[in-house]
Formats: sequence, C-alpha cells, structure tokens
Amino acid sequence: MPKVSVIVPVYNVEKYITRCLTSLINQTLDDLEIILVNDGSQDNSEQIIRQFKRKHNNIIYVTKENGGLSSARNFGLIYATGEYVAFLDSDDYADRTTYQKMYEKAKATNSDYVECDFIWQYPDRQKIDTGYRYKDKKEMFEKARVVAWNKLIKRDIIINNKLEFPVGLYYEDVEFFYKLLPYVNSFAFVEEPLIYYVQREDSIVNKQGAKTKQIFTVLDNVIEYYKKIGLYGEYETQIEYTCARLLLCSSLKRMIQIPDKVTRKLLLEQTWQNLNGKFPNWKKNELLKKNNTINGLFMKTMTNTTFKIYTKVLRLFWR
Repeated sequence: MPKVSVIVPVYNVEKYITRCLTSLINQTLDDLEIILVNDGSQDNSEQIIRQFKRKHNNIIYVTKENGGLSSARNFGLIYATGEYVAFLDSDDYADRTTYQKMYEKAKATNSDYVECDFIWQYPDRQKIDTGYRYKDKKEMFEKARVVAWNKLIKRDIIINNKLEFPVGLYYEDVEFFYKLLPYVNSFAFVEEPLIYYVQREDSIVNKQGAKTKQIFTVLDNVIEYYKKIGLYGEYETQIEYTCARLLLCSSLKRMIQIPDKVTRKLLLEQTWQNLNGKFPNWKKNELLKKNNTINGLFMKTMTNTTFKIYTKVLRLFWR
C-alpha cells in the first residue's frame, strides 16, 4: 500500500501541468502514488502527462469525459490505494517535502487529517497564508480553511463514509470539508507553507456569474447532511455562524464582482433573504458576538439597510 495517493484533476492546463507534475515526481516521500485524471482536456495536457508517465512508474493515468473538478476528484478516488489521500489542483504545485512532512506528522501524531499552510502565488508576488490552529472539532468547523488541497486525509475515512465532492456545483470544497469533519477524530498541523496556490485570471474562482448562487445549494446540502446523521443540534451554533460568514463575507465578495447588473442585484437580494430565512436570529449567534475581527465587526453592523449600502460601496472597490 502506498503511503500517500495524490489525486490531480487535469483540464486544459498545458501551461501549468509540467510544473505541477515536476513538483510531484520530485517529492522526498519514498512511496507516493500520483493519480492523474484527464477530465476531457482538449489541449496538449495529455501529451505532457504521457511523457511523464513513460519515465515514472508511480503515475496512474486515467481519462474520462469532461464532468468538472468534483467529478474528476471522485473518479480519482476509485483508483487511490494509499493510506492517506491528498488533492492537488493541476495549476498549483507543491514543495518537494510536502507529502513527506505531512505523512510523518500524521504517523507521529496518529492523526486522521493533517493540514499545512500555503502560499498565494501571484504573477509578481507571494503571500503566506497561515491558518488558525484549532483545538477541537467545533473550532475546526468555525475556523478551518475549507480548501481541499492543503490537507492529508486518511483514505478509509473517505471511502467508509462514502464521502464525495458534489458534482456540478461551485464551492465543492465547502460541502466536502463539512461532511468530512464529523469523521475526523484526530488532526495535526505542519506549520509550514508547503503548497503554492497559483492565482490565474482565467481560473474558475475568478469568473463570477449566476453560478455563484450555488453557495445556497451547498449550504443547504451541509445542513441536511448534519440533520441526517443526527449532529445538527450539536453543531447548530457553528452551522449558523458559518453560513452567515460565508454568505456575508466570501461569497458576497464574489457576487459583488458579477458584471451583469440584473444578475448581481438578484443574487445579492437572495443572499440576504436566504440567510434571514434560515437563521432569523443569526446576529445573536454566540460565536459572532465573540468575533471582533474586521469580518466580525462587518457582520455585526449588517441590517437590511446597511446591507444595501455596503454592497453598493464595496462594488466600487471589488469590481
């Protein structure tokens, strides 16, 4: 059994895939399985991948019709045989020590899950993203970074609980992470930035449109899942706070950047209605009351009137 399986979805990334694969084949971990899922690429990605595969026997290469990032990751999980699983996007890349350090931390601490810091890689600069070191699962729910690609996860947890990324939806990492959380019994951190998160102007996250509203569906899916497994009551405060934070901070920023005025106005209205419809008392949330960060103060001052004012003003800065 390999120590780690790294699943890499590939779709039209001929400009980036060589750097990503080079970072993986040069990993210092001695038993790494690299699973490349070609999600219907129409450029030269396949030719590049085959060149690497001919030289490296730890590469598993599979192809499928285009189905999106979630579909490709789920497909890759079918082929993963490692003790732990990691996900890496094909336009990003890893420090050569990434998976050795994360695996060794997992084994040393007997952890189900390990998280590392990462680097925002811009064309002209870098920025280190240092995560909060949460101490329990409720803090983890509240403060963890929900991206999939800076985590090492025990494969049996994913397989045994039939966890998948939601196909056809944006914010796939949000749904996957919160559905994974109940099954993580132990976790650890590698306190180093080991993943390079490359910022592309043409990436999915930089294209704002009507699909941004899928955050509503993703959050509904998470709420229903916690009700289904009988944990909604235990995590209700965290769920309410997280929904408010995602709707009023991260997804709001994306919606404000939607070019089409009619779509933008509609989704902003739906954001406010969605939050207050699900959680009419969200401003009384205990976690929000304790949050004195800029985002926390921003949320605390939010009313029906200020929401309209803020979104108009912020449009000038974020468009």
